Amino acid sequence: MPEVQVLPFAGGQLAVYTHRSPLRDTDNEDSAGIVPLGPESGVAVVADGVGGYQGGSEASSIAVRTIQQWLGTPDDEVQHLRGALIDAVENASRQIQQLGTGAATTLAMIDMQAGEFRPYHVGDSMILLFGQRGRIKWQSISHSPVGYAVEAGYLDEESAMSHPSRHLVSNVVGQPDMRIELGPTLKMAPRDTLVLCTDGLSDNVTTEEIVQTLRSGQLHARASALVALARQRMHPDGAATVGHSTKPDDLTVIAIRRK
Repeated sequence: MPEVQVLPFAGGQLAVYTHRSPLRDTDNEDSAGIVPLGPESGVAVVADGVGGYQGGSEASSIAVRTIQQWLGTPDDEVQHLRGALIDAVENASRQIQQLGTGAATTLAMIDMQAGEFRPYHVGDSMILLFGQRGRIKWQSISHSPVGYAVEAGYLDEESAMSHPSRHLVSNVVGQPDMRIELGPTLKMAPRDTLVLCTDGLSDNVTTEEIVQTLRSGQLHARASALVALARQRMHPDGAATVGHSTKPDDLTVIAIRRK
């Protein structure tokens, strides 16, 4: 997906982008999926594979594909959506384990219904909700030693972005002790923006930069500007312009704007 695409989603708009790292020619280990479930409901998911280029790509693809298949066709009425999504992730985790390659994947997912959403996540892919004026309303906590250190106040965000252990993840889809973290049901106010992204974004662009870039303006243009910023940071000359190290990586972003 060389450019940002914008689609109708759950009564609003959704911008999506996924592409491999600009500094390598291997497969994209990230995956993204969207499942419309009605005029005001749907599921969106991003996944970041780990375990080697081929294994990581397969793991993230299995996770997203299983969720899409588990929910059926877009015209199906899905009852007990929360349970269906948990079952789908657990099923995907078993499939990935059966590969026997040691591959795994992170996962960040939301289900949206009538202006409310519930977040689900495994690993360090991020979910972030903020308003038009830039106030952060909710943010997931990364399942990683560095993420827990930030949450506890031992590290600030810029220190975390350059920490030598930032790549370590303590909870992934595809390991026997996987834990799915469910957040609370949250309401999106009109013109709020909801972001799901892999660490290709969060390791290169600060949370404040994400918010300020996306909080207002035309969604396609603002999402394209965010992608351009992240990809610029991945180049050595781009990294030199900020006060922290950056990380060339596959990049996947979903941004949802409620009208």
